[in-house]
Amino acid sequence: MKNLSDKIAVVTGGSRGIGSAITLKLASEGAKVVFTYQNSAEKALALAEEIKNTGGTAIPIAADSSSPEDLKSVIENTVKEFGTVDILVNNAGIYIGKPFEDYSLEDYHLTMDVNVRAVFLASQEAVKHMPEGGRIISIGSNMAENAIGPQTTLYTMSKSALQGFTRGLARDLGSKKITVNLVQPGPINTDMNPDNTEFADFLRTRMALGEYGKAKDIANAVAFLAGEDSGFITGAFITVDGGFNA
Repeated sequence: MKNLSDKIAVVTGGSRGIGSAITLKLASEGAKVVFTYQNSAEKALALAEEIKNTGGTAIPIAADSSSPEDLKSVIENTVKEFGTVDILVNNAGIYIGKPFEDYSLEDYHLTMDVNVRAVFLASQEAVKHMPEGGRIISIGSNMAENAIGPQTTLYTMSKSALQGFTRGLARDLGSKKITVNLVQPGPINTDMNPDNTEFADFLRTRMALGEYGKAKDIANAVAFLAGEDSGFITGAFITVDGGFNA
């Protein structure tokens, strides 16, 4: 028996990078996964096919995480197809890096809409259908506690907001036995943050382990929090950063 057999999971931004690894891991543990994508239809379809070929179930849905209507539709379509949502992984996020004085109001709104409002709205919609023992897991950043340098203000602000959200929602949903937790990645080798640049070399000097993490490192943490063994963990921040914040 796989750890997540018969569970229904939704992963936002689940077609590439960390999101793809999460989608693959949850499916490998037996969950039926609905995952969203925005601009990577080819990768999303390939991922769904890969999972199908290994006996799993994954359904890609095009959705813009900055759109409340899209987020609501994703949850509604999942419930229509499977009857419930057991696990929600709020993974979609964006980073806009600029000198502080160059940020526009549009930059602010887009960052907060995707990194914060989308987490709030997807969680609110999912909770309407989530049974006892449900799991809400958001993907934050170790930068919420350690701003590594300039041009990170909007991003660190948005990821810090997820800490307060996680604490508060854990209290709100505790009586329903729904857990709410936050995974905070550090430097992870993805196409958006490759490990073969000068900046990556600098980041490695700040890490206790001296090496970048892999997307599967985050996926493994998410799968643990999604399973039965984590049932007494809620309102927690699990930092997976190779000791960057140590």
